[in-house]
Amino acid sequence: MSVDMSRMPKLGFGLMRLPEKDGAIDHEQVCKMVDDYMAAGLNYFDTAYVYAGGKSEVEASTAIVARYPRESFMLATKLPAWCIKSFEDRDRIFNEQLERTQAGYFDFYLLHSLEDGGNYDTYEKYDCFNWGMQKKAEGKIKHLGFSFHGTPDLLEKVLDLHPEIEFVQIQLNYLDWENPVIQSGRLYEILSSRNIPIIVMEPVKGGTLAGIPEALAEKYKEARPEASVASWALRFVASLPGVMTILSGMSNEAQMKDNLNTFTNFEPLSDDEKALVTEVRDRMLDTPLIGCTACRYCCDGCPMSINIPEIFKAVNTIRLNDKEWRANNYYNRVTSEGGKARDCIACGQCEGVCPQHLPIIELIAEASATFDK
Repeated sequence: MSVDMSRMPKLGFGLMRLPEKDGAIDHEQVCKMVDDYMAAGLNYFDTAYVYAGGKSEVEASTAIVARYPRESFMLATKLPAWCIKSFEDRDRIFNEQLERTQAGYFDFYLLHSLEDGGNYDTYEKYDCFNWGMQKKAEGKIKHLGFSFHGTPDLLEKVLDLHPEIEFVQIQLNYLDWENPVIQSGRLYEILSSRNIPIIVMEPVKGGTLAGIPEALAEKYKEARPEASVASWALRFVASLPGVMTILSGMSNEAQMKDNLNTFTNFEPLSDDEKALVTEVRDRMLDTPLIGCTACRYCCDGCPMSINIPEIFKAVNTIRLNDKEWRANNYYNRVTSEGGKARDCIACGQCEGVCPQHLPIIELIAEASATFDK
């Protein structure tokens, strides 16, 4: 059973960056966001075994599964290679996901963060592609795919070896289109040439494309005064043929409202707007930024409890705007209850799990030299 793209909503609700209150997921706000999303006729939810330390899948149970008929929504989750140490772990994790979500089955199931080396090798070592097809035959998975953070060469290799794959999820946004590490544009071209449905993650690059320099934001506002800066990034991706669903990790009701506004009576980018996005991208690339998407994989195992993504936001603030006082204030706030950049012991745990392949130890040292004076 192939994916019926006509049934797929253009906007998907990513459950990785859920709103929090008093250090826990804000269930009441999540429910309100789910209700607004469903009321707009949208119904694709994306979670993963490791999101929010496993709490995201539990929240999917209480905010979605327990409150809506099962056939009224689609739920996606993922199998993490780094948690697999034996063949038995595949079923152990999958059964735990069914228990957490109470979903009965998963509409979309992904091998999580497939990339060159460790993760891909693990999926092959433990025969996870065939295992996934077995789960599909049992009716516990409707569609099998993978999320991808590897090279174009690896993508082509995997697709050649595994024609059973029905969809692929890639990082795609206008800033990463020609990024030599991410290579969004080339990955998109490969999938498009094979007519493989694409699910997009990081369309706003972890919020980076919603907080661009003021001078560039003004260019967008002049062209489309009523539209948010983030909407330009979403419309860029949604205007590409072959893009099935675009995931947005919405963290509050304001972001949900803005995204729903973008996709209600959706308008693809005009030729003039495409030219403007290219101009903004080129100007942004003149200022090298830390390409962190705030996935927070680096934080879970940090022995010094360093809030790495938030520290990188402070560094990028200085790189973009050179407003040192604002960046210092932000740095002091986000490190008030955890480790400072100077506390890094260079253990390398963070670099081993970073899907962006960032030199985190080196960048944290830069942050320490900037802020820990």
